Amino acid sequence: MLVALIGALFEKYALRRVHKFGHVPELLITFGLSFIILEMVQLVWGTSSADYRVPALLDGPLFTIFGTQFPMYRGFMMLVALLMLLALWLLLTRTRIGLVIQAALTHPETVEALGHNVPRVFMLVFGGGCALAALAGVIGGNAFVTEPGMAATVGSVIFVVVVVGGMGSLAGAFVASLAIGIIQTFAVGVDASLINGLNSIGFGITDKTFGYPVWKLKISQIAPILPYLFLVLILIFRPKGLLGTREG
Repeated sequence: MLVALIGALFEKYALRRVHKFGHVPELLITFGLSFIILEMVQLVWGTSSADYRVPALLDGPLFTIFGTQFPMYRGFMMLVALLMLLALWLLLTRTRIGLVIQAALTHPETVEALGHNVPRVFMLVFGGGCALAALAGVIGGNAFVTEPGMAATVGSVIFVVVVVGGMGSLAGAFVASLAIGIIQTFAVGVDASLINGLNSIGFGITDKTFGYPVWKLKISQIAPILPYLFLVLILIFRPKGLLGTREG
């Protein structure tokens, strides 16, 4: 709730002032705030990680498949994520509030003419988004390393998911997150060189192609860049994203 309040105040007194200049200033001011928060956290609490452990009730395997144990807490995280997605979908598609939010994004003048305060709607939506981000940090913090720069490790991938899925599409974000997660996880588990992988699907590449042995890299080594490669391809061939309703 505190993060939601801070987010709402930031939207009202800072972000709202740059809306008229487009998306780039909005990104700059939000990234700038994130850097300020990061530095303040490091000044107050230092740079070391926090002792934030998985609760004893959720510590242990949920099930075992092919000799590999799936952690119970990962299952809990998946459940919370699905409940968050379902709650957002019901809010946006089955309630009057969701109708006003969607209309305010596409036809703000009409919504204002009907008596709704569009700037207040944007402020509350931004505050709600900040609250969900805080919830994600609390739920995921003890499954990963809780330290000042933890947001930077997932922030860029989240940005990729939103763009690939499509702006304004919950279903697109869900599909994109699954696709990127499966692709990256599969790539990490493949112990084969890039040249062998490409040749197996019909490319005739040799060790001397392009004069540099980059093709000898293992597929697992290039796994971290695959989401961004996917992003580039989406922006080239489908700028609206997989299921996007608007550009930008």
